[in-house]
Amino acid sequence: MENLLNFYLKSIERVKLLFEQEVDSRFEYHNLRHTLDVLEKAESIGRAEGVNDSDILLLKIAALFHDTGFASTRKNHEEASVQNFLHEAKGESLSEHEKQIICACILATCMPQNPKSPLERILCDADLDYLGREDFFEIGDKLYNEMLYAGEINPNDAWNELQIRFLENHQYKTDYSKSSRKKGLEENIQLLKQGLRHSR
Repeated sequence: MENLLNFYLKSIERVKLLFEQEVDSRFEYHNLRHTLDVLEKAESIGRAEGVNDSDILLLKIAALFHDTGFASTRKNHEEASVQNFLHEAKGESLSEHEKQIICACILATCMPQNPKSPLERILCDADLDYLGREDFFEIGDKLYNEMLYAGEINPNDAWNELQIRFLENHQYKTDYSKSSRKKGLEENIQLLKQGLRHSR
């Protein structure tokens, strides 16, 4: 496990530097703040799900790298994130099995989410944990601004309606997230439907 810990600790600084220097600063959602949030949630969900320390480190490494692909592309950024991880892991003492697990976790965050393993399900829930939280609207505004800047939506799009459809189709994958976030998710849907929050 020491090899994983050493790689993780080195990767923290490398990923921070990448976001600071290579990811567009106008990406208000897919940035270092989001990455650190996913990192924190991946560990807390993993602990609640009874994941061992070694697998927690695999999760944390995957969380660190899962959006680094935004440094080079928005389309298929998960694949670019995998390549970033493999580049950093080259010459490190990670086993091929460990690398495969990390890559699979990163790719599982691709929309629509379709995780196959417990670790993949945890990272997917960590990535969209905010959907069931009180800061959903604040974070949603950041996503709106980023997508508007990237030309993926236009000001005439009914943002609330887009969010309602996304939230209604979302299902958390782990027992922990189902119990801790499902109620908040449903409440956020109702607020959107009532037009009480951030109607655009």
